[in-house]
Amino acid sequence: MNIGQASGASGVSAKMIRYYEEIGLIRPSARTATNYRVYSDGDVHVLRFIKRARSLGFSLEETERLLALWQDRERESSAVKAVATSHIEDLERRIGEMQAMVKTLKHLAHCCSGNARPDCPILEDLAGTGPGGPEPVVAPTKDG
Repeated sequence: MNIGQASGASGVSAKMIRYYEEIGLIRPSARTATNYRVYSDGDVHVLRFIKRARSLGFSLEETERLLALWQDRERESSAVKAVATSHIEDLERRIGEMQAMVKTLKHLAHCCSGNARPDCPILEDLAGTGPGGPEPVVAPTKDG
């Protein structure tokens, strides 16, 4: 099948298929006499594996490691579990960071009166000029 058909069958865009080939995540495709890429059902299966791993948030490096483990019939499942466990820890850390961001933004939004006045605790916090912070830097106007 050609790249468009492989894309449709795997759910991975043709652009990403080319990219994965370029970075060595997938093996270079076979070529026709006119230099068109040709993919097998096995290639599509690999692309589906990659798509699923990426949809679970695995990095390209982690996906490459999982792909190698998947293709190694003598692997130990403990190696696969180690990759997954490490990824879970990373996701939990990132979730915690995002929850802290949400808490901070909710507090700042609550403190903002949202009226016609220019005072804004959200902008003051972003600029580091809130209570106890440095004075705001005012950009010069056209007039000097």
